[in-house]
Amino acid sequence: MSGVRVLVGTRKGAFVLTSDGKREQWDISGPHFGGWEIYHVKGSPADPERLYASQSSGWFGQLIQRSDDGGTTWEPVGNQFSYQGVPGTHQWYDGTPHPWEFARVWHLEPSLHDPDMVYAGVEDAGLFRSADGGKEWQELPGLRCHGSGPSWQPGAGGMCLHTILLDPGEPGRMFAAISAAGAFRSDDAGETWQPVNRGLQSEGIPDGDAEVGHCVHRLAMHPSRPEVLYMQKHWDVMRSDDAGDSWHEVSGNLPSDFGFPIDVHAHEPDTIYVVPITSDSEHFPPEGKLRVYRSRTGGDEWEPLTRGLPQAHCYVNVLRDAMAVDSLDSCGVYFGTTGGQVYASADAGDNWAPIVRDLPAVLSVEVQTLS
Repeated sequence: MSGVRVLVGTRKGAFVLTSDGKREQWDISGPHFGGWEIYHVKGSPADPERLYASQSSGWFGQLIQRSDDGGTTWEPVGNQFSYQGVPGTHQWYDGTPHPWEFARVWHLEPSLHDPDMVYAGVEDAGLFRSADGGKEWQELPGLRCHGSGPSWQPGAGGMCLHTILLDPGEPGRMFAAISAAGAFRSDDAGETWQPVNRGLQSEGIPDGDAEVGHCVHRLAMHPSRPEVLYMQKHWDVMRSDDAGDSWHEVSGNLPSDFGFPIDVHAHEPDTIYVVPITSDSEHFPPEGKLRVYRSRTGGDEWEPLTRGLPQAHCYVNVLRDAMAVDSLDSCGVYFGTTGGQVYASADAGDNWAPIVRDLPAVLSVEVQTLS
């Protein structure tokens, strides 16, 4: 029977959760790298046993860890990040120049076809690629050196490149999202980039319709329809039907259109999931009720999914990389909270149950479907 492996990054280590296809009983391994912030853990689509993890510490800096046995053992694999872009500055909150720096790796995106190739999105807003399993990293400078770069500003969590999407139908096409700069697309494997933010509107920036400057929280796509993109923005859930060339709002009847994660059902490209929170100053669910919202129409019409989730006195958040889906016949949906719970649904969100309740604050959740 097929199974699943759930990869969880937290404030104090990584955890590997495994189950068979029923997804009822779970084995929990961890913490790996106890005490370290693990911003992201993700497996290679080309080799399920190859995992990458971003390990970070304010005292000891940034490390990339790699596992070749599904998370049983790990080793650091070289952390030489070679910046290729020209030195320069970007704009800080008060408008003053701020030098580019390397703070941490927010997101790791393995190649769809080569387990030794992996991309890294870093703070400050750099994109790197390794072709040797993470030993050496080279910047793809076309993004950070885009002409709009000096006007990018950090979001509340820093100026992070937090989303990397690889188009399975167009090998040279990829997308990146930066908080707070916006969404960008490359059609030549990361050499050059263009902003794809037309239709986004953001209060609080000098020009609410500007080409860049928007605080995009997360992008998602379905591999069978990669020209359709979904976005959770700092206010507004958005959709593009033309690979980012234009966007329109699909927040519809959500109780709040502020949130961080967004994901797509494995077999239904019009079924999407978000987790609304109250506001940009109150990072907890509206009315203290933890609800995942599902749209089966690609947005606009949303239904709350509550069965098995706390519906009173719940004040956790779900961060941008903390939701994922598996590809079993009955699509599983997973998310982790800042309260340390990881919830799973084996029936596309109709019913939920916690896999674990008392982990450190969850930063990321990824899922592998195992044969």
